Amino acid sequence: MDLGFRGDVVDFYHRFRRGYPPTVIDSLAGTLGLTTDDVVVDLGCGTGQLTLPVAERVRSVVAVDPEPDMLLRARRAARDRGVVNVSWMLGTDTDIRTLGALIGDRRLGAVTIGQALHWMDHEELFRAAVPFLRPGGGVAVVTNGTPLWLQNTAWSRVLRGYLEDWLGSKLTGTCGTDEASQRQYRDSLTAAGYDVTVTSVDYIDELSADQIVGGVYSALPVNRLPSPEQRPHFAERLCHVLEPHLPFTERIQVTMLIGRVRRGKQIP
Repeated sequence: MDLGFRGDVVDFYHRFRRGYPPTVIDSLAGTLGLTTDDVVVDLGCGTGQLTLPVAERVRSVVAVDPEPDMLLRARRAARDRGVVNVSWMLGTDTDIRTLGALIGDRRLGAVTIGQALHWMDHEELFRAAVPFLRPGGGVAVVTNGTPLWLQNTAWSRVLRGYLEDWLGSKLTGTCGTDEASQRQYRDSLTAAGYDVTVTSVDYIDELSADQIVGGVYSALPVNRLPSPEQRPHFAERLCHVLEPHLPFTERIQVTMLIGRVRRGKQIP
């Protein structure tokens, strides 16, 4: 699966994609009862924004991503942070059965997906994960705020218009953060045999123009990223159109859909 998240995009992704507040990790670990005896699989791990803080709470994490460049950058991030209990694997959500078989008799404490489920076949994934989860374990779908260009602020609307002109197409993808997608994920978890809880953490931050530019670069596939020669002009023009709308306040809602396997659903 080639999503275009490689090359220069990877460094932008690592620098400008938000991590998760400690309260999010606390809630996830508490709901699933994660301990230092647990193994977790993090699907679509990117450069480790969710992988690394979860790894600090559990025995080990198997971090999976379809992009080799993402995994290489994530390894560096883990080394810099002193995290040594992560195995980095090239793969996708369709490999969940293989991963479960490799782990053997040890069932998983959780399968986590941090703002990547919109790339996956979520219905099949939720069903396939059930046999590999320990009692009380489950699936955690974590979304980390609405895309920068789809927020209900003046600067976000200006950003959306600028990007649509640049790209020559409308921007409608919500990365699974919209209510319809969230409802679909909840219904699919329930249908697959999970008891679902929904928790959110809200906070406010203020962005710089450079952070907005970097956030845009982190979201573009490599074939649509402005070339190194174009980037100064792209950034200068974008900063110019954004400047009248200071401050760039962002309201972030981190939503956790946590599905715990119902008693009796695990397969011996």
